Amino acid sequence: MAAAIGLRTDFDGAELRRLARCSGDANQTRRLLALAVVYDGGRRSEAAVVGGVTLQIVRDWVLRFNEHGPDGLIDRKAPGAAPKLGAAQRLALAERVERGPIPAVDGVVRWRVKDLVQWIFEEFSVSIDETTVGRELRAMGFAKLSARPRRVSDILCK
Repeated sequence: MAAAIGLRTDFDGAELRRLARCSGDANQTRRLLALAVVYDGGRRSEAAVVGGVTLQIVRDWVLRFNEHGPDGLIDRKAPGAAPKLGAAQRLALAERVERGPIPAVDGVVRWRVKDLVQWIFEEFSVSIDETTVGRELRAMGFAKLSARPRRVSDILCK
C-alpha cells in the first residue's frame, strides 16, 4: 500500500475550519472540513466520511489543495469544446455578411444561414451546423431579418 500524500504545511485544521465558515461555496466548505479532519490527525477514511466521498476523491482534493490552496477546492467551470471557427474565420464571416452577396457570383440575392454554412465549408473546410452559424452571427451583432408576408388586401388598400 502506498504512503498517503502529505498536506501543505502552511495551513492547519483550525485555519481550514475558519476558511470553511467564510466560504460561500458549499462544495468548497465540505472539502475544507474534510481536509481539516486530516490536519487534526484523523484518517483519510474519516475525511471521506465527512466529505461524503470515496478515498480516491479525498486524494484528488489533497492534490488540488496542495497545488492551488483553498481556491483549488472550488468547482471550476468545464472548458467545453473548442470553437470550430477561429477569430480570423469569424472576421471573414462578418465581412462576408456585411458586404452582402453578389448575385452573379454567389448565386443568391440575400444570405441565408444555409448559404453561409456552405461558404464556410468551401472556404475553410470546416463543417458546422446552421444553428451554430446563427448563434455566431447573433453574437457578432447581426440580426435575422426576413420579409413578413402580407395579405393582398393590405397592399392594395394603401
